[in-house]
Amino acid sequence: MEIFAEIVISLMLVIGGLFGLLGSFGLIKLDDTMRRLHAPTKATTLGVGGVLIASMLYFAVFMGDVSYHELLITAFLFITAPITANFVAKAHMHRDVKERDLPRTGGRYGWAGYDEIGDEEQPIDTK
Repeated sequence: MEIFAEIVISLMLVIGGLFGLLGSFGLIKLDDTMRRLHAPTKATTLGVGGVLIASMLYFAVFMGDVSYHELLITAFLFITAPITANFVAKAHMHRDVKERDLPRTGGRYGWAGYDEIGDEEQPIDTK
């Protein structure tokens, strides 16, 4: 049983390390801000998740203790990474992208960050 646990823990560490490496490589090599944003928020999150799962398995199998710290770190990471990515994407759009360069939304209203601020909601003319 212990050899199987060691193999699973080792695989989770290797998989986590590979995802972390790919996310870091993508952050350096991708050319556009929006493409660069995708690499660390997806791949690195999976990389850290793999390492944390390996740590949880290690403490459960070899130490006989259930560690909730890793579970809390994983939950915090999965909650904060998409929110941070959204903030960075919105900042990039406001700084570098003009409204005329964005694709049409296909709905009644346009892009939320580009609507005029008023007392009531104004539909944007899509014609």
